[in-house]
Order: sequence, then structure tokens, then C-alpha cells
Amino acid sequence: MRMTPRRLAIGMSLWIPNLFSGIRVRRFADDWTSVTVELHVNVFTRNYVKTAFGGSMQAMTDPYFFMLVMHQIGRDYVVWDTRAEIEFVKPGRGVLTAHFEVSPAAVQELRERARGGAKVLEWFSTDITDREGDVVARVRREVYVREKRRITQRAAP
Repeated sequence: MRMTPRRLAIGMSLWIPNLFSGIRVRRFADDWTSVTVELHVNVFTRNYVKTAFGGSMQAMTDPYFFMLVMHQIGRDYVVWDTRAEIEFVKPGRGVLTAHFEVSPAAVQELRERARGGAKVLEWFSTDITDREGDVVARVRREVYVREKRRITQRAAP
């Protein structure tokens, strides 16, 4: 069975760490260029002062940039999520949303930079917003890309 954007969105929403953390994947774009994720702040996902727990906000951003790159760049590349930074701007309440985008042009640039087995580290950024559109947190995630060794060796003279 081929992994489709719809299947992945459903699977990620039902995945136990997301399901019990109030994290729902609303939609992956059909061309794997974007995804929208929500965090429902409730008794299980809030902190001592009844606002969004920072760990939940970090978790809602965890795999999505690397997944978008991975699905666009193809099977000849190793893609990992390596590092993250989060800046908390204001308390989060209600439903929080993060929208992730990776353009085909950005993926093509990564592909070119990784050609020949070079290790590429690239930062991607998004904001987590509340229902009013106010920024609750700014998130940066670093993605690692490298052409697989079997491809690099095949291309060597």
C-alpha cells in the first residue's frame, strides 16, 4: 500500500504519542509541500498555569519539516531531523496551529548541495499561532540531508 498524504495525516493523528498529546494533523498537501498541525490545549496538554505545555508545542512540530523534505526529495537521500529551537512568545490557550512549508525549489537546492555525498544541514522555521492568529511560539528545526552512499558510489568514476 502506497503512503498517500491523506493516509499519513490520519496515521500521524492516530499515532499514540500524538493522539494522547492532543496533536492532530489536519492536512498534508497532495504534493508534499505543506502540512497543517493542531494542538488542542486541554487538561492533558497544559502546564501548571493552565496554558500549553512547552513539550507539547515542541512535539507538534517534531517530524514535519523532515517528512516534507523526505517525501519530495526521494529515496536516494538520507533525511533526518537533527536539532530544534523554540521561542515562547505568549501563553497558548485553546487550539494552536502550526503550518509547515517546504517548496520544491528548496528541495531541489538541498538535492544539489547533497550531490556526491555531502552532508547538508538546513534550518526551517514556522510559527505556532492561536485562534486569533497571534504568535504563541517561534520554532526552528534543522534537517540533515545526504545522498545515500550507494548512489554516491555508483556515480563515482
